[in-house]
Amino acid sequence: MAQNTLLEKVLSLQEKFTALQEQLASPEAMADMKKFVQLNKDYKELEPIIKAGLEYKKTLDNLASAKDILLNEKDEDLREMAREEIAELEPKIPEMEANIKLLLIPADPDDSKNAIVEIRGGAGGDEAAIFAGDLFRMYQHFAESRGWKLEITDQAPGTSGGYKQIVFKLSSNTEGVYGVMKYESGVHRVQRVPQTETQGRIQTSAASVAVFPEAGEFDVDLKWEDIRLDLFCASGPGGQGVNTTYSAVRLTHIPTGLVVQCQEERSQIKNKERAFEELRSRLYNLEHQKYLDEIASKRKTMVSTGDRSAKIRTYNYPQGRVTDHRINWSMYNLPVFMDGDIQECIDQLQIAENAERLKEAGD
Repeated sequence: MAQNTLLEKVLSLQEKFTALQEQLASPEAMADMKKFVQLNKDYKELEPIIKAGLEYKKTLDNLASAKDILLNEKDEDLREMAREEIAELEPKIPEMEANIKLLLIPADPDDSKNAIVEIRGGAGGDEAAIFAGDLFRMYQHFAESRGWKLEITDQAPGTSGGYKQIVFKLSSNTEGVYGVMKYESGVHRVQRVPQTETQGRIQTSAASVAVFPEAGEFDVDLKWEDIRLDLFCASGPGGQGVNTTYSAVRLTHIPTGLVVQCQEERSQIKNKERAFEELRSRLYNLEHQKYLDEIASKRKTMVSTGDRSAKIRTYNYPQGRVTDHRINWSMYNLPVFMDGDIQECIDQLQIAENAERLKEAGD
């Protein structure tokens, strides 16, 4: 994309950006909350593009002025200053252009949302449940390092530790959680000597991770008349008050058959609210999955979310190695990785996806 074409594209978006500012300030938008939310979302998506575009235009203008001085000015001191400015600005141009091209490619529309995460122990029996627990602690520590809030919605403990299944929400007021966590969807495989193994033999087990965006209030039109509500006594830790009162909630969406439950709060009302939010997100995910299936054929980094049965990562304890199979990335410090230091892997996946998105735009 030539410089003039790139600038024209940004300037055309600037007109749209200005129009959005005016619409957001209008009484009509304030009166229609659904419309206001969409306008605000569009505004925030355009904001980084406009900022990068204006900086790019300023750099091009300064570069042109410096070249003009070098060509027409006779004062040697001014010419030397122009040379220095040209040497400083010219290397920045390709990087700025690549960044704008990337920003111009539509991002995943749900990257800015919070995330619902579900971990299930797979093949391997008790060891798979223990590994699911290890993955949960890994994400728990990672969330703490990012300053995210973690709320458990539902859990089914394993007989020898860990979890047969655990569902939790990750949220942040400052950044999109789903845009970071979406790379974790898929099958995670572990190779190690299980705690339950008496012969010292290495065993392969697996756990599946599903990550989907939390639906907003206006994303899904969910009505209580389409839901069957069941109440039951919560099980597991929590004391006598939890286990003897009907505080646990199960919601069944009658049209689709989707079922969610929540028993983590002592209050039936709070469990009902959490379960409703999760059900709305799972319904939203049915539509979101169509988008994931569409891009899965184009991006290897997203194969996990397009096909959640895909094996994405292996945790090899005898070798102290973790390998992400989508980008052939390995790290030989497994204990640190399992303690929540997974950012480097996510960074590499994001770099690979950005390269794929630029290739899509070129095609």
